[in-house]
Amino acid sequence: MLVEVTTWYLEMLDPKQLHPVTFSDFNLRIEQAEIPSPEFSRFLYSSVGGNWYWIDRLKWNYERWFAYLNRPELETWVAYISGTPAGYIELESQPGNNVEIVYFGILQQFTGQGLGGHLLSQGVQRAWEIGAQRVWVHTCSLDSVYALPNYQARGFQIYKQEVHTQKLPDKPIGPWLGAYD
Repeated sequence: MLVEVTTWYLEMLDPKQLHPVTFSDFNLRIEQAEIPSPEFSRFLYSSVGGNWYWIDRLKWNYERWFAYLNRPELETWVAYISGTPAGYIELESQPGNNVEIVYFGILQQFTGQGLGGHLLSQGVQRAWEIGAQRVWVHTCSLDSVYALPNYQARGFQIYKQEVHTQKLPDKPIGPWLGAYD
């Protein structure tokens, strides 16, 4: 199917712009995935993005995943609730002291509970800790209805908006092929 997609680019230029929120589940822990693991990263990507047409990386082979993950400028932080992966945020340090939130999201069963605001707050704080002078992200009209409002509520400002047409499958594939069949 052919759809019109709006993409918003957002940025934060000062740590004081961040409006953090906390998530008060004592079973929550957020930790860095320090060992490059294509299997785990692909699981996170497809589990979070399967409902939002995240399909670009599904074609990647093991070597491409490993090369992408095995870079010092990339950090993946994973939220766990009671030992279960609940979401993740991927940060990439870029030239000019920019840090991009490359991917961010919550697994479906954990959405709408406030975890996304907390994980995003923690990720942005980490971006400032590693030397960012600008933290930026992009989201689009295919993402969760919570995405853009969450970025804006944390203090991100839209600096650019684009509209394009994109060919997509008739429906999102879900966390794995056939998950909802």
